[in-house]
Amino acid sequence: MLRLLRLAPPSCSIGAPNGAFFGALLMALASLPLAALAAGESGLKVPRFVSLRADPVNVRAGPGVRFPIAWIFVQNDLPVEVVAEYEFWRRIRDLDGAEGWVHKSLISGDRWAIVTGKKPRPLRRRPKAKAAPVMRAEAGVLGRLLRCNGQWCQLRIAGRKGWIRQAFVWGAYPGETVD
Repeated sequence: MLRLLRLAPPSCSIGAPNGAFFGALLMALASLPLAALAAGESGLKVPRFVSLRADPVNVRAGPGVRFPIAWIFVQNDLPVEVVAEYEFWRRIRDLDGAEGWVHKSLISGDRWAIVTGKKPRPLRRRPKAKAAPVMRAEAGVLGRLLRCNGQWCQLRIAGRKGWIRQAFVWGAYPGETVD
């Protein structure tokens, strides 16, 4: 089960926001070209799901090494959503809705998904509600997303494959098909 997704960097204290820091950050982000934040410079669709290529991954407050590290992801293959692009930097959003910037070399087009909800979800032999279950996955379990047909996604978890309703995973958009 996946529990620890982010760590604060050693020199960062999490708590009350630092007004001067966030004011400077807002001014810096406001100076970015608006078109760079609105459209994908890579030519790829924005938003889109990708995964983290490495661990650890430093997530920064802005698009560049001059921006402070906001937190650190310590799990590779974690699905994240690219919500903006600026030069070699990608603004990503995680399952909890937290956003920050990472260098494009730290993400991969490989698709992974996280099982969501409050109770274990069945993964079935075929993409049908009455198909035999092959396993149950608890919320937070990470699986390789193999394909989706718009209603069901096939995941590989711990070497076993099964189909789960697309509404029960984070890493594929509702109605999205993945081959």
